[in-house]
Amino acid sequence: MSRGRIWLLSASLVNLLFLYLPIAVLILFSFNASRLSATWQGFTFRWYLALVEDQALLAAVHNSLLVAAVSTSLATILGVSAAVGMERLSSRRRRIVEGALLLPLVIPEVMLGVALLLFFVMVELPLSLVTVTIGHVVWNVPIVAIITRARLQKLDPRLEEAALDLGATPWQAFRRVTLPLLTPAIIGAVLMAFTLSLDDFIVTFFTAGPGSTTLPLQVYSMVKSGVSPEINALSAILVLISMALIGLSLVLQRQRN
Repeated sequence: MSRGRIWLLSASLVNLLFLYLPIAVLILFSFNASRLSATWQGFTFRWYLALVEDQALLAAVHNSLLVAAVSTSLATILGVSAAVGMERLSSRRRRIVEGALLLPLVIPEVMLGVALLLFFVMVELPLSLVTVTIGHVVWNVPIVAIITRARLQKLDPRLEEAALDLGATPWQAFRRVTLPLLTPAIIGAVLMAFTLSLDDFIVTFFTAGPGSTTLPLQVYSMVKSGVSPEINALSAILVLISMALIGLSLVLQRQRN
């Protein structure tokens, strides 16, 4: 092996350790019998069992799952529609619409949260799970559209044209030809949007009201009183779920390419 490849491999390993070693330590100490995170005193599942008995935490989990499910459904419908619509626009109009659509991803998330908060105050909409859901939809629609468009650009337009020539209506051609080919990308986009909604803190922090605490907000409130083993256990669960969903999303997006 050449010296250059050795250095490249070493740099890659250092980067992986930098990214994943803290996560590995967090997961390891979530099984620590000691309440002090810095002292190892044996292996236990005690802190994972304690999570099940925390009613406030269970309520936050319910809110997070509800918001993630509703916002992902709405974002998928809007994002897929936007992606398909942009492919049928002229190049000039497509650039304008694409620029406007990607704006929530370009601006800092703090600014997006503040903007949403000011908008809800202006229209006199009380902060609740509804406003949190709207904020997540705004954030996730561009992500769904980007993933769907990436797949659309790889499709052969002659397939849909052939269906139209054979007597299918535009809707039938889309439903029976284009949509099945887009299915892996759409499922990947759904998983990605669900994961981001489940993990989002900043937009949720600005748009949540009384009784609408989600899991990230609950973790934040727990951390303020000190890092406990319960937080390690909860964080380990969140990390593993997020990594699994994102990995599955990437696998599905690569299907039929």
